[in-house]
Amino acid sequence: MSSVSYHISNLLEKMTSADKDFRFMATNDLMLELQKDNIKLDEDSERKVVIMLLKLLEDKNGEVQNLAVKCLAPLVSKVKEPQVETMVDTLCSNMTSDKEQLRDISSMGLKTVIAELPLSSSGLTLTVSVCKKITSQLIGAMGKQDDVSVQLEALDILSDMLGRLSGALVSFHGSLLSSLLPQLTSPRMAVRKRSILALGHLVPCCSPALFSQLTEHLLTELSKGPPTSNTRTYIQCLATVSRQGGHRVGEHLEKLIPMVVKFTGVEDDELREYCFQAFEAFIRRCPKEMSPHVATVTQLCLKFMTFDPNYNYDDTEEEEDSMDIEDGLDEESDDEYSDDDDMSWKVRRSSIKCLEALISTRRDLLLSFYSSICPTLLTRFKEREENVRADVFAAFSTLLRQTRVGSSHHGLILAGSDAGACREEEPAVTLLKKQVPAIVKAIHRQLKEKSIKSRQGCFCLLTELAHTVPGALEEHIPALIPGIVFSLTDKSTSSTMRIDALTFFHVLLLSHPPQAFQPHMQVLLPPVVACVEDTFYKITSEALLVTQQLVRVIRPQGQAAAAGGFDPKPFVREVFSVTMKRLKATDIDQEVKERAISCMGHMVCHLGDHLGAELQGVLAIFLERLKNEITRLTAVRTITLISASPLKTDLTSILPEALSVLGSFLRKNQRALKLGTLACLTALVTHHAASIKPAALEPVLSELPALVDETDMHVSQVSITLLTCMAKACPSSLAKISSSVLPGVFRLVHSPLLQGGALVAIVDFLQALVLSKTSNLGYSQLLKSLTEPFHSPQSPADGSVIHRQSYHSVARCVAALSSASPKETPGTVAGLIQEVKSPGSPEPARVLALLCLGEVGRSGSLGGSMEVQGVILDAFTSTSEEVKTAASCALGSMAVGSLKDYLPFLLKEISAQPRRQYLLLHSLKEVISACPASSLSPHVESIWALLFQNCECQEEGTRNLVAECLGKLTLGNPAQLLPRLKQQLKAGSPLARSTVVTAIKFTIVDHPALIDSLLKDCIGDFLKTLQDEDINVRRVALVMFNSAAHNKPSLIRGLLGAVLPHLYKETQIRKDLIREVEMGPFKHTVDDGLDVRKAAFECMYTLLDSCLEGLDVLQFLDHVEEGLKDHYDIRMLTFLMLARLVSLCPAAVLQRLDRLVEPLKATCTTKVKAGSVKQEFEKQEELRRSAMRAVAALLAVPEVERSPSMADFANQIRSNADMASIYQSVQGGEGGGPTESMDMS
Repeated sequence: MSSVSYHISNLLEKMTSADKDFRFMATNDLMLELQKDNIKLDEDSERKVVIMLLKLLEDKNGEVQNLAVKCLAPLVSKVKEPQVETMVDTLCSNMTSDKEQLRDISSMGLKTVIAELPLSSSGLTLTVSVCKKITSQLIGAMGKQDDVSVQLEALDILSDMLGRLSGALVSFHGSLLSSLLPQLTSPRMAVRKRSILALGHLVPCCSPALFSQLTEHLLTELSKGPPTSNTRTYIQCLATVSRQGGHRVGEHLEKLIPMVVKFTGVEDDELREYCFQAFEAFIRRCPKEMSPHVATVTQLCLKFMTFDPNYNYDDTEEEEDSMDIEDGLDEESDDEYSDDDDMSWKVRRSSIKCLEALISTRRDLLLSFYSSICPTLLTRFKEREENVRADVFAAFSTLLRQTRVGSSHHGLILAGSDAGACREEEPAVTLLKKQVPAIVKAIHRQLKEKSIKSRQGCFCLLTELAHTVPGALEEHIPALIPGIVFSLTDKSTSSTMRIDALTFFHVLLLSHPPQAFQPHMQVLLPPVVACVEDTFYKITSEALLVTQQLVRVIRPQGQAAAAGGFDPKPFVREVFSVTMKRLKATDIDQEVKERAISCMGHMVCHLGDHLGAELQGVLAIFLERLKNEITRLTAVRTITLISASPLKTDLTSILPEALSVLGSFLRKNQRALKLGTLACLTALVTHHAASIKPAALEPVLSELPALVDETDMHVSQVSITLLTCMAKACPSSLAKISSSVLPGVFRLVHSPLLQGGALVAIVDFLQALVLSKTSNLGYSQLLKSLTEPFHSPQSPADGSVIHRQSYHSVARCVAALSSASPKETPGTVAGLIQEVKSPGSPEPARVLALLCLGEVGRSGSLGGSMEVQGVILDAFTSTSEEVKTAASCALGSMAVGSLKDYLPFLLKEISAQPRRQYLLLHSLKEVISACPASSLSPHVESIWALLFQNCECQEEGTRNLVAECLGKLTLGNPAQLLPRLKQQLKAGSPLARSTVVTAIKFTIVDHPALIDSLLKDCIGDFLKTLQDEDINVRRVALVMFNSAAHNKPSLIRGLLGAVLPHLYKETQIRKDLIREVEMGPFKHTVDDGLDVRKAAFECMYTLLDSCLEGLDVLQFLDHVEEGLKDHYDIRMLTFLMLARLVSLCPAAVLQRLDRLVEPLKATCTTKVKAGSVKQEFEKQEELRRSAMRAVAALLAVPEVERSPSMADFANQIRSNADMASIYQSVQGGEGGGPTESMDMS
């Protein structure tokens, strides 16, 4: 006998002891043994252990019984199938025993066993057979009407089992359904409730036929007009089935809705509540199928949300003033009505929740909600039941949130205030603004209510309102202030209430101008100051944020400062003393420390001149905080703020020491600290250069050269900006480090990564350097260093090959230098021309010289020099492609600088030189992109005519250029040119049509433009080309549609209904476009439809992000499913889509899961033929990884493993080493995680 068996038989012997403590300890030891992973039992021990534990379930001692149940869990996975079946049989027969305690403990035992049954394919046979046993026994137990507790336990266990293992019970679904349905009419309510729960778990994975059977049964029973209590049960069951069964209910809605509507007319409050819960479930689960019934349901909700038969709301508003006096009486009179048997509040609450579901799922009906739902919701703010009132506020907040989503999701980015002018307001926001006075009127009385829940609801709603329409509450601030002050000072108020009130006040201060609050400072400041002194750190920290904003109100800066004659003096002392107390304390919460520093910083910035002698003490504390590792970042930001203050605070006392500390921060690895420090130094050098001694800058200067490096472009950019400030403010210091910094700057200029902000910073720096005239490096030195690498021979061996981007960067820098010293320009230009002409100069040098000429010419300093034109034309005949391209760029740039000299010449050349057309069109594109519309207007006609002569060119590259020029021209003058583009659609060959549609793609830009409103009206006409007979035109139309969906979804949202069928049509594989090509002895298939399909799937991917609410997700999934079996490129796209869909609308994906698993499985398990080329292997590997990402996204959804096929696949992945390793690496996120997105711009 092995030692394990020996040990266990010992334990079993002790379990028969008469002493309960022996039995308890032995059972406990057995449990610990069973929990070990490596334990192996022989058959005899297994049988004995199982028999013993089942016997202990009947032990007289409760603790021993409980331990025995706990032992069952590890036992399930350790013993063989027959033993598990023995356990289950015994437990089930115990369930019907007469002893109540034994029944309870056995039902716990069964639940334990069910929770442990394996889901994997290897253990599936065990699970299925055990489930069969349990189910047949339970169905028997349920039929026993005589003992309700047995029924309840049986139903409870069934629910558990269906919830976890319903896939294994497929064969039983039918018999379960037929035994559960009769329980819905049980005389006991508890039995009905549990039957409904069990049915809810059965619904997600039963077959469509069973689902129909269930809904038909409910319909038939309801149509018989049963007694009210049964009707309630059936309606409740409908709601549960709809919540669990998702879209499946959709097909039965036509019959269900009239039935439920009929029952809302029955005088029974609970029944009505269940009816509205059913409506809510329908709306949330099948929004599309509910569309025809929305109006009916809305009417019912509006009718019943005011349903309060036992209470008369006084509609007269005159008691508003006398309210305060009657407060005491008011309470008692309220209680008279709250009689316990009044259930009407449940009806009101469920109808309001139903409305909330409607608002949150149907953004498309937002405008109609403002006219239908909004006024009635406002009248319900006076609701007497606290819980219902909280729901009214929640529903209204949802309406505000939906409005906000709409206005920010417009596909337009608001940049500064000028963009606001050309962007029309969302219509919903306009409607909301009209309602603001009514909202405030309805809410401001609630803010003085005793009920905390109500006030919290009010503050949440007002916060949403301030976010949705900033500034709208300005004239209502006097009405809101008493409520805010009340919540901050009321003794009975909880801390969360105060925090809510402070949070709202903070949002209000941020979204409204300071003048609105100034008259009320006397009332507002004391309660906030009291909160800063509160003992609870969260209140203190919120109050410090508010105080910081109040400091800005007391004395605003900028334009707002000029307007006010407001005297800050009376308030300074009060704010200063509480903030100072928090600032000095070191034993407080980190968040409070940081906010105290920040708040005091704002005080010094706005009110420094009122602090007098205290100021130096505050600055000393800031210096201390700067040296402390925990608070240093906040301190750096605060010093930045103070140094830029218009009050010109005197910082001399701390400057030398602060500079040396800041210098040391530049060595730290913390990036945020580095960037904050550089910004702080820039502010100090800009505003306080006079009081900085050169020696004090030493610690900073020595750190700067190391920061100018291409590994972190942003840090480099900020460092170079600081250097530029130094060149302007303290040039003498700069001279010392120019020799160590400049090599780094030149390395950056020559780096392929340089672009955007960093390039602008370098250009500014070089100009400042030349103008400061300090460094020994004058104009010619700098020029030489910039152009040097282009003259030395390049060899790929030592990595000295110059990247194309560097040419453009250097050209920009050369032009900047020449504009900073105009005297030198003519000489430079002559040198550049010489460089291009000289046959001996290396190719990189000639390319650079051409680009430099272009950039210098861009500023107009070349004039119409004939010599330059000659040089460019010569370059066009060069044998080198690089030189030709550079010449075309240069010509474009020069034409931007002086249109009248170069544009006619350029147009003439395009007509005369068909062979150079591509290069010359590039120059023209540059001109159109860079010139303002006003200066181009005299030439528009001639350009337009010329472009249309070339729009049918055979070369696709040339056609695309023509299209880009047309699109950019149209952007400049949309009113006249857009209609002309539209006309061209009717005329012309397929090539001309494709050019016009591509031109439209270039008119859709990602920022607000004048063309938007015009384009919105006619984009439908251009999208009709999706039905063009020419495949290329259809492809181009899809690319244009994709661009619109990506950059300006608002243009196409309204057209989705018409466009989607054509889009989906293009995703299908067309046999007539697949042909066979013979290549020597091999036959090769070519699919001409692939590009169009790819474009269509790309559009689908973009629509997921920008127009999800306009898609019917199930129909969408049909096409994704087809794509999963398509060509390599398309499968890659659909895997991405699937991962995205899982995160956006998991319910729909779950519904289609079984159909989606197969293609995923096929991809993950495919092996490449042994003799294939390396590319084949790589391609397949990439596909598998991509498919696995989609699988990982699916497995992240909890309900997924309910599907038998998915559970099976998941186990296959775990058990196959190859797939498991791919899964692990995808999970690790090295591939960008499951929702890896693709750039579709």
